[in-house]
Amino acid sequence: MNTLIDYREKIRIHHRSDEAEILEYLVTNFAPDDVMRKRIQERAIQVVKDVRRASGPTLTESFLGQYGLSTDEGLALMTLAEALLRVPDNETIDDLIEDKIGPSNWREHIGQSESSLVNASTYALEMTRSVINQPASRGPLEALRGAIKRLGEPVIRVAVRQAMKELGNQFVLGEDMKLALKRAEKWRDKGATYSYDMLGEAAITQEGADGYFDAYADAIKEIAKVAHSDDLRENPGLSIKLSALYPRYEMSQQAKAVPALAERVGELARAARDANIGLNIDAEEAYRLGLSLDMVEMVLSDPRLTGWDGFGVVVQAFGKRASFVIDWLYALAIQLDRKIMVRLVKGAYWDSEIKRAQMDGVPDFPVFTTKSATDISYICCASQLLNMTDRIYPQFATHNAHSVAAILEMAGNNDNYEFQRLHGMGETLHGALLRNEKVRSRIYAPVGKHRELLAYLVRRLLENGANSSFVNQLANHTVSAEMIATDPFETLKSDQKANQSKIKKPSDLYLPERVNSRGWDLANRTDLNDYVAERAPFAEKLWRSSPMTVRPVTSGTTRKIFNPAVKNSQVGEVIEADEKQALDAIEEARTWDVPVTERANILRKAADLYEQHHGEIFALLAREAGKTQFDTIAELREAVDFLRYYAKEAEKLPDNEPRGTISCISPWNFPLAIFTGQIAAALAAGNAVLAKPSDQTPLIAALATNLLHEAGVPLTALQLLPGAGATVGNVICGDPRIQGVCFTGSTATAQAINRNVAKNGSADSLLIAETGGLNCMIVDSTALPEQSVRDIITSAFQSAGQRCSALRVVYLQKDIAEQFLHMLKGAMEVLESGNPWWLSTDIGPVIDEKAYDKISNYIAAAQKEGRLITQLDVPNDGYFVGPAVIKVGGINDLEEEIFGPVLHVATFENDELDTIVSDINNRGYGLTFGLQTRIERRIDKLSAALKIGNIYVNRNQVGAVVGSQPFGGRGLSGTGPKAGGPHYLPRFYKSVSPMTPVVRGEDLDLATVQTTLDNLPDTSNLPQNHDIMPGPTGESNELFTYARGKILCLGPSAEEAVRQAETARENGCKPLICVPGAKGEHALDGFLPREHLTSLGGIDAVICWSDLDDLRSIRKALSERDGPLIPFVAEEEFADRCLVERHVCIDTTAAGGNVSLLA
Repeated sequence: MNTLIDYREKIRIHHRSDEAEILEYLVTNFAPDDVMRKRIQERAIQVVKDVRRASGPTLTESFLGQYGLSTDEGLALMTLAEALLRVPDNETIDDLIEDKIGPSNWREHIGQSESSLVNASTYALEMTRSVINQPASRGPLEALRGAIKRLGEPVIRVAVRQAMKELGNQFVLGEDMKLALKRAEKWRDKGATYSYDMLGEAAITQEGADGYFDAYADAIKEIAKVAHSDDLRENPGLSIKLSALYPRYEMSQQAKAVPALAERVGELARAARDANIGLNIDAEEAYRLGLSLDMVEMVLSDPRLTGWDGFGVVVQAFGKRASFVIDWLYALAIQLDRKIMVRLVKGAYWDSEIKRAQMDGVPDFPVFTTKSATDISYICCASQLLNMTDRIYPQFATHNAHSVAAILEMAGNNDNYEFQRLHGMGETLHGALLRNEKVRSRIYAPVGKHRELLAYLVRRLLENGANSSFVNQLANHTVSAEMIATDPFETLKSDQKANQSKIKKPSDLYLPERVNSRGWDLANRTDLNDYVAERAPFAEKLWRSSPMTVRPVTSGTTRKIFNPAVKNSQVGEVIEADEKQALDAIEEARTWDVPVTERANILRKAADLYEQHHGEIFALLAREAGKTQFDTIAELREAVDFLRYYAKEAEKLPDNEPRGTISCISPWNFPLAIFTGQIAAALAAGNAVLAKPSDQTPLIAALATNLLHEAGVPLTALQLLPGAGATVGNVICGDPRIQGVCFTGSTATAQAINRNVAKNGSADSLLIAETGGLNCMIVDSTALPEQSVRDIITSAFQSAGQRCSALRVVYLQKDIAEQFLHMLKGAMEVLESGNPWWLSTDIGPVIDEKAYDKISNYIAAAQKEGRLITQLDVPNDGYFVGPAVIKVGGINDLEEEIFGPVLHVATFENDELDTIVSDINNRGYGLTFGLQTRIERRIDKLSAALKIGNIYVNRNQVGAVVGSQPFGGRGLSGTGPKAGGPHYLPRFYKSVSPMTPVVRGEDLDLATVQTTLDNLPDTSNLPQNHDIMPGPTGESNELFTYARGKILCLGPSAEEAVRQAETARENGCKPLICVPGAKGEHALDGFLPREHLTSLGGIDAVICWSDLDDLRSIRKALSERDGPLIPFVAEEEFADRCLVERHVCIDTTAAGGNVSLLA
């Protein structure tokens, strides 16, 4: 006989089982036979006909029938409903209404609904659109129309807000429990009862969790007043969300979360017992299931609940584990000698489960991928429950006629169950059940303020506004009863075929280009156990590394490496290279002269080796670099993605001649991912690589290099040179035999490398620099505060703020700032700082004592000035800095980037957005930017106006994915091209430089050149092209190219300068020709003294094809400038150099769900 442990094991191993295998198991064990299936379908057809004949659709059903997800207008209303009621200021309300109602075509919907109220609402929306779309005033009549618009806005604002409240009233029973109980009398008189749900989503602060607990406790007291029956099944009940009761309801906090939840749920359960009502635990995301079952067992084991049959658990049939969860619940009830309730639902947030699995890179989905598979699972689980009624009281929540018919047929004479529906939906169907079948029916009814309705409302619109939903089809009389009542067992194959192109498995997300990197879901016990077991052997290992060069290095300066989280804990030691060894490595470097397919296959083999050695990599990243468990996984995956991405990119490009020897200098904050990415690109193109890791993290670099060599990369093609930047770095950047330098690090160091290369290196060598930024986010009053707070915490404090992409300044709209900051502080208070080796740790240490001192001193100075808003306490051992929030006026108050867990907060008025954009652009940094808003016009406007490399909308602004979100900045934040994007690898191939003699002439006057430059129009924000990038569902990723701007064309001959200018113009740039003999507009006849290049302002690139000495003098003059590194182009083919890249990533599910999947 199976024990509870056995059943939990089955639940665990079937988390992401093969869909076909699970369905076969369900059908074999629980499905009705063919004869019964035929009866079910006939009964379902009759049910649909009876419901349609009985009465028309409800207002809600009519609304969904007219404005489903397949209409632009439906989507606009959904987003408007989601955001409008929380916006406090009139100006933003007007902007939101204009954004959502203005562009839509309401005229098409006038008179199309069966509901006169829906038709009247449509007419009002069309009138609203006509008013708010009035053109700008050009004459008396237009001026009058403009006045009508201005006078009309307050009226429209009130009307639209009221309309959204009325829409909410269709879904919410009452704003408080007393009102809800009064409104419930109508259906109670018809024989239905209720399960009440207090509106609200997951708590992100302890204060929020306390508020939800109090609301639940108060609700039980009110419900008790109307719970008059001795039969608990006849009394109303309450549904609760565990995520509302504890702000960190997740696996990483299991040790605290489960006991805390058990205590709170136990208290509510005892109150429900005393009131003789049911208490249901709502189902939530798949990753929380294990925790919820732990809590359920703990609560039910309380002997004080003996004899009470009202404890309920919700099971989601779309989950592959549903049947096994039911088995476990039944076994638990037997073992504890209890009777429990099980509410069977189809499932919510299906689209987010798909997206999460794709993003996590796990083997498969935790949910079924088709509607028919979910319907089959529902029927099979219902059959299973109907055979367990000695211990389980089934509650079947459905609006689907076929599902209802199946349950009625399978139940036969067994009446120990009930049906359930959502308030405002399925009324006709369930009314018929009450009249004709004499079965119990319960209404799931949300209770709460309109402000809290948003997420619930949008979820209902998404689930039931889809064309395939029963509610939508029932209201659409063009869909036959036979079609609505289709047998899911028959439609499964066609559904699966249709979904194959729509939903890619996580591993297949980037096929046919490459296999997605493997992920580890630390909320899944199987993955967590593997992570811990594979890492364990390296918990105390001491690594030793030395230069890996053709000429062996066995001795030298040895330096110990310590764990930044535990100051005196040694991780290993490294022998550092010296100047002579670096020169020897340059001498021995050889390009990787094998066919591109061979190079690509070796890089792919290296990717496989990285994944095979994940335990050691995870251990070393934690102990040497201070990475949390989640960050170690992300880092390994990024490194693997780089290897596979550049391997495939190389195979797609012509196998041109490599540049030669490339020096790759990587940072400590991504010591594996960036280290690997630089090397992979250079090697894929056939170059030789000299890799210098950061001083703080040489050990992980050595491990990676060993794996690359093991995969087949020759030692002559890849040599590792750990050592100081002042010695090794200077040598491998400033040698004329070096044909390129890839650097990621600080802006100041990039400038020093640029000057070294210009002075001592090859005149036409490559320099790709990725540097830091003063990254900002704007949060307006339409944004969902809880979502924005989560994104801010991730962006500012993940990796202890030690990401070049990390958020440094958040601008909050003044209307919401006070409340928002209160929530942000509360969410920060439940973060865990500590040793990154532990799963529970959210924030690890900063990298070393120097970083610790600088960040701590900065925070102390802010505190002294009275600008420190809050800072968390952190452990004393190790280099831990408490995450801090500091008040500023804006980006101009920051003198430099503080590379740590420090977030600056500024506030703004709604009309100050243009000023903020100008301030951000004028500071010259351009790496990442975040925007939290529901106003699409604002998204479009800011995305176009900001000179930023990576823009993220309604999500966090860190964690760019290779091949999906190419990463890199502009201006002070980098040279481009973007790493992990299509323009990166081509730069590693040799290019043709004409090298023609210098043409001398009369020197041009600096002031004249500057004036001419200043008079050129700025084209640097004109888009030239854009590509749709692959990625997970529920997210749009677009890569835009923009004109670089003003380009100096220095010939050296007039003919060459004209050719250069033509290419620049073709790519949207504004060229200025400065050569002897130049003619025409935007051309200056004369020779530009190269020293002028040091002081000329407003230039975005310089092109010249002269001899080596002149090229070197140009490059040297440009390198002596302060500020952004100005690209110098000596190649004949340079169209790409005229462009800068901008990637825009938008979370398309932010307003509630993934429309493209659900529609």
